Amino acid sequence: MKALSLLLCLCFGVLAMGADKPNILWISAEDHGPHFGAYGDEYATTPNLDAFAKKAYRYNKASSNVPVCAPARTTIISGMFPPSTGSHHMRSRVPAPDWLKFYPVYLQEEGYYTSNNVKEDYNLATDNKGWDDSSNKAHWKNTPEGKPFFSIFNYTKTHESQIRNDNANPHHDPAKAPLPPYHPDRIEVRKDWAQYYDRLTEADNFFAMRMKELEEAGLADDTIVWYWADHGSGMPRSKRYAGWSGLHVPLIVHFPEKWKHLAPKGYAEGGNTDRLVGFIDFPATLLSLAGVKIPDYYHGHAFAGDQQTKDPSYSFGFRGRMDERPDSSRTVMDGRYILIRNHYTHIPHGQYVLYQQRTPSTAVWNQMFKDGELNDIQSLFWKPHPREELYDLENDYHSLNNLADSRKHQAIKKRLNKALDDHMIRTADLGFIPEPFIQAQAKGGKGISPVPSGRAMLKDASDFGVSTLQEIDLEKEFGAKMKHDYSPVRYWAMMQLLGSENKTVYAKNEALVVKALKDSEPIVAVAAAECLGTHSNNKDYQKNAVNTLMEYAAFPGNELFLTVHALNALEHLRDQGIELPKEAAELTQKHPDIPRIFDYYRPQIIERF
Repeated sequence: MKALSLLLCLCFGVLAMGADKPNILWISAEDHGPHFGAYGDEYATTPNLDAFAKKAYRYNKASSNVPVCAPARTTIISGMFPPSTGSHHMRSRVPAPDWLKFYPVYLQEEGYYTSNNVKEDYNLATDNKGWDDSSNKAHWKNTPEGKPFFSIFNYTKTHESQIRNDNANPHHDPAKAPLPPYHPDRIEVRKDWAQYYDRLTEADNFFAMRMKELEEAGLADDTIVWYWADHGSGMPRSKRYAGWSGLHVPLIVHFPEKWKHLAPKGYAEGGNTDRLVGFIDFPATLLSLAGVKIPDYYHGHAFAGDQQTKDPSYSFGFRGRMDERPDSSRTVMDGRYILIRNHYTHIPHGQYVLYQQRTPSTAVWNQMFKDGELNDIQSLFWKPHPREELYDLENDYHSLNNLADSRKHQAIKKRLNKALDDHMIRTADLGFIPEPFIQAQAKGGKGISPVPSGRAMLKDASDFGVSTLQEIDLEKEFGAKMKHDYSPVRYWAMMQLLGSENKTVYAKNEALVVKALKDSEPIVAVAAAECLGTHSNNKDYQKNAVNTLMEYAAFPGNELFLTVHALNALEHLRDQGIELPKEAAELTQKHPDIPRIFDYYRPQIIERF
């Protein structure tokens, strides 16, 4: 009898250990914005999520912080903005710094069972991801008795790729699909939007299934539930776009009565809030809910739990390379106004990304632009973007009217620019370092995080990275910048000259551009070659530019992402009418030394030569 009593006490003791921590369930879906009835979308068919929202708390201005999956998930898993760790480019795969722990590790240390079903897709590599199970069989049902659980279920059928796949059960009428003003009214576009909404209905059913499992297990009253999506919709000018249609995501959270003392301030069933929240805040909030001290290196703010903070004034976003296309943008939003700062002004938001072009609406939209069949608003996505974009989301939700040059909005722009600069300095944004530098450390035999060397480059001035990326007076400053010891300074000065339409300024500096073809840093030479080929009228200079790019496009022999930059430059020059040598089409497409995750980047460019 004593043995039985002792056993019962031990069992109940174990159960009590789990009882003082909430279970936490995340149900997420890929590639969709807040297109639910609960968010006012009358075309959507999402009855289960709409009903959930009536007993939960809805965030109206939640942001993924980045408009594509891998960097978005890297933001969540690390608790840091990926530009701070050099992991901001799509599928970067760089080593994490030694001191960084993925948030599930902290939960495990607090006694949680952690499961992830199933997508990871992190840009940071580490030996311990913190998952007790991360597989297509992972489930909170496998939680050992007495432990609280943290569990993720990710729905993939809403992914961009599913918009273009056959749909066995279409039920949204394309004729009634709500088209944003920037999309042309074509049947291909309508069908894709209708299928996108069909996939949201499937996500809604998936959500209902997962909630039913929880209720049937008798755990609904013990579990905090979040629903979210990993970035904006998979439609063009959402996914990969650094504006609000790419960053805006649904976030609906429910706290049962037992755990309402951990709920966000102002929480009310069926309520909603305009508090600015982002993926950067997710891990801080999780740890706050679990009673774990939030690490000092985290960039986010807890919006629930015992460490929640006051409402932030700004939400920040970013964009790096998307698949085979280098790019760089930074975004800041104050709840009403959104500012996008574009660092590559010679290219459009709508670069030709092959994977995106496989969606019929993208392909037809792009072709209509080439054929001159679009109006001004519909054409903007395919034209080189300006250095700055400022939009009033309250009066211009679709971001059609750029206010960056509006006199009455200059004070707003100045304030947002200051907030963005401060943020980049505070978070040690490494965006000023061209990706080939980062990957040379990560993949080139060193296998080390770019954080120490990147921060060492920042040592001379706290705002070095920001000042490197800021716009310069090309007429007065270009020469001095090209003599700078730091090659990133030379690189970004050259990229600004490349994007300039001032032919007089270019002509004045052409000799420096020619000289830069021999720059000691190859990425600067690549930038100079594209600049020379784009702006020079000298056929010999153009030929030298192409030869330089051919040299650096070769693999093996060059760092992989340096070759990607060189191949992009060759394609840009080809599109401008410069003839490429036949050897361009014969460049090595795949090679055993190219990791599988990157092996399609080169072919997707070379096959177009």
